[in-house]
Amino acid sequence: MFITKVSPRFGDVDGLGHINNTVLAIWFEMARNPIFKIFDPNLNLSYDHWSLIMAHTDYDFVGELFFQYDVEIRTYISRIGGKSFSVYQEARQENRLCVKGNAVIVHYDFLRKQSTPIPENKRKLLEEHLGPAEV
Repeated sequence: MFITKVSPRFGDVDGLGHINNTVLAIWFEMARNPIFKIFDPNLNLSYDHWSLIMAHTDYDFVGELFFQYDVEIRTYISRIGGKSFSVYQEARQENRLCVKGNAVIVHYDFLRKQSTPIPENKRKLLEEHLGPAEV
């Protein structure tokens, strides 16, 4: 499991005084950076080094988030396939589950425009972070 702490910004708040639902996609993506570093330790973000593409994301909002308190994002690997893996994430505030989400990430060759097998050494690193398999 990876843990990322987020301090909400004033601009993250909507007219109802809650953290806006659009902010969670950004926070969850940021919390996936440690996973991205498994595949590209320097986060070079070039075709020569980058090998992941997002195939799916979803979010369930199960509680309100507020400006006054930090948010803990928990990130787990929930499934590892041959060419893709799934990520399960939770946003918690004051120990309450507020948002949960899933992402499917494909190991991808951008030059050839096709998915490729996850290398065994990367698979082993992903396995170290296996956690809940929420859907």
